Amino acid sequence: MGQRKRIGILTSGGDCAGLNAVIRAVTHCAVDVHGWEVLGICKATQGLMNRPPQVMRLEPNKVDSLLMMGGTILGTTNKGNPFAFPMPDGSLRDRSQDIIEGYHLLDLDALIGIGGDGSLAILRKIAQEGGINLVGIPKTIDNDVGITERSIGFDTAVNIATEAIDRLHFTAASHNRVMIVEVMGRDAGHIALNAGIAGGAHIILIPEISSKIENVCFHIKKRQAQGFNYSIVVVSEAVCTEAGETIKKTEQFGECRLGGISQYLADCIAKGTGAETRVTVLGHTQRGGIPSPLDRILASAFGVAAVELIAEGKYDSIVTWQQRQVKSVAIAEAIQNYRAVDPEDTLVKTARGLGICLGD
Repeated sequence: MGQRKRIGILTSGGDCAGLNAVIRAVTHCAVDVHGWEVLGICKATQGLMNRPPQVMRLEPNKVDSLLMMGGTILGTTNKGNPFAFPMPDGSLRDRSQDIIEGYHLLDLDALIGIGGDGSLAILRKIAQEGGINLVGIPKTIDNDVGITERSIGFDTAVNIATEAIDRLHFTAASHNRVMIVEVMGRDAGHIALNAGIAGGAHIILIPEISSKIENVCFHIKKRQAQGFNYSIVVVSEAVCTEAGETIKKTEQFGECRLGGISQYLADCIAKGTGAETRVTVLGHTQRGGIPSPLDRILASAFGVAAVELIAEGKYDSIVTWQQRQVKSVAIAEAIQNYRAVDPEDTLVKTARGLGICLGD
């Protein structure tokens, strides 16, 4: 069984379906197979900043029912860079050393960090500075972590978006409308492309392919001339206006976030075609809910593989899905390149072959 270890696990960045399934897999493998102790760190790195560090002991009987549960029992945050952490007086403070100290106060042998490219880059920098034995697991509904073909949460997000598109076909046809569905994805169009094809969309707009309103309107009018009384448009939140600008909105605490391109399109389409248009913004519904079977399987495989990397002493590594199997690579290599949609991707060619307009 080897030397008994104490490992920590945290979820960082935005939540997504499948995080609890990872926590379950790590706990089962670490405790049942290796006889180790597992501490769940609450609220991402903020749990390590607290004194005493905010943790929960994870046991198989406490996590066994987590497989189908959305969100994360550990809590997470995508606010507050530890190297410039906002303080109550409005100042910014480097709290990376507090995180490092918290790790060592817990006497951890290793830390499993579940996050996207941004979170993993921050965690790796802290680990390098503080002698933290880090293993990463990629999660993001955007599916934009460089080297892995799939990240936890992506499949569920696509399923949710596809179901929404399915439902909108009927109401669009009933009212002779153009329905515009705005999906998340940050700067990548993977959700829009996958859900658009799966949901039978007629137009799919993604940030990686420049589009023109006149092309979109032409396609809608062409469908009208062919006797189709409605159209479904799926647009990724990062698609630009024809002026090359992304549409953002300022939230409660002054943060700017993507959102609003669908209403811009609706106004343009209504003017260019005369069609009645309606907008549906899926937003955070894509993050929540019950994880799909594929996300549960991927999360389980990643969780077990991460524990085995710790057993082998292979730190500063991340588990990835490549060629239908889990492979480990250096974290720096995994997040070096941003994984956007390749305009020559098979699914792009598939969309074109189906007669779907991509706006170009």
